[in-house]
Amino acid sequence: MIDIQRIREDIQTYKKVCENKKKNIDVDMLVKLDDTRKELQLKIDQTKFQQKELAAAQDYQWAKNLKIQIQEIEKEYNQTIEELNTILLQCPNFIHPDVPVGKDENENIVIRTYGTPTQFDFEPKDHEDLWKALGIIDKEKAAQVTGARFAYLKGDIVHLQNAIAALTFDVVTSEETLQKIIDTNNIPTTAKPFIPVIPPLMINFETANKMGRLYPIEDRFTFPEDNFMMIGSAEHSLGPIHMDEVIPTEQLPIRYVANTPAFRREAGTYGKDTKGILRMHQFDKIEMETFSLPENGLAEQDLIVAIQEYLIQQLELPYEVMAVCTWDMGNLDYRQIDINIYIPSQGKYRETHTSDYMTDYQARRLNIKYKKEDGTREYVHMNDATAFALGRIMIAIIENYQTVDGKIRIPKVLQPYMHGKQIIE
Repeated sequence: MIDIQRIREDIQTYKKVCENKKKNIDVDMLVKLDDTRKELQLKIDQTKFQQKELAAAQDYQWAKNLKIQIQEIEKEYNQTIEELNTILLQCPNFIHPDVPVGKDENENIVIRTYGTPTQFDFEPKDHEDLWKALGIIDKEKAAQVTGARFAYLKGDIVHLQNAIAALTFDVVTSEETLQKIIDTNNIPTTAKPFIPVIPPLMINFETANKMGRLYPIEDRFTFPEDNFMMIGSAEHSLGPIHMDEVIPTEQLPIRYVANTPAFRREAGTYGKDTKGILRMHQFDKIEMETFSLPENGLAEQDLIVAIQEYLIQQLELPYEVMAVCTWDMGNLDYRQIDINIYIPSQGKYRETHTSDYMTDYQARRLNIKYKKEDGTREYVHMNDATAFALGRIMIAIIENYQTVDGKIRIPKVLQPYMHGKQIIE
């Protein structure tokens, strides 16, 4: 939720934010409702003071009349608050100055690249054809058992996925490795390791709404009779881990990492990316979530992106880092950075990672604060990001490491996690 005081400080700037994020928000009505709220609050306070004085003077009839007036004013006040919050919950976050202004995803900007597109002296196959030939995927049986956009993964592909997860956890839980990443990228932050978490795979609707992740509800797997939805990413249940808490300053930053299944309907993607496992209803994903002091929030995102790049570099895959433009970024985001890895069968880079810096936007909705030395309390800043969407990174590995005879070379960094195995055949 946006801080309405920041909106009031520069109404025209915020109107531009809404325009650039393509959000139809009546900012003038928002400010008008906030003015009404303030007026009603003042009226309540003044009338209560009068009531107290009359009661002290034993003028009980007038005091009783004022009590009725207060109840009427409070009713109007509560209605105003409800209308105000309805708009506030739809308001987008502010935008970092380095975010490109754009009208569609084509105006995202590549800010750096690593490696060059993999070249073959043969026609590269797509991952599903490779996997089928190796007998490590079965979508047909999964379609019988469950339905479309599900798959059985078997054998060495499972070992490969587990190896990627093990590498990731080794990196993000190692203070030594994080310090190396920080020093290499000159990031002003600490090397405090990430805490591994196994979070719930379901959250209730109220919490999902506070996270700003309940909608679009048509893309969620929901169980209304039980008041919960399946998470679409581990950050959906990692983000509320400190809901309604006040965190001591000295404990920040707090960093978490989780490897969970994720569930999405993929609404609106009918007929798109149906081959392989690029868009599935169920997939596995390793997610990072951090809580920090406001002045450290941007550095926290820079660290997360550096971790993402380090992990991909360990796999020796070509990628590009992209600044997401205003139109394409999320409602909650202050700054969004994506990473796209080259997919040979498609001859282009595809999104595999995202990193979302949300300032205090989510923390306000979740009521997560920290206690300053002077005793005052402020909202923490939050970041979430993909360490690996495991299906997508396996697609990238399989396609970039394929051989002419349909085998798959295993990246050197993963071989120790697969008992020295060098090839999938």
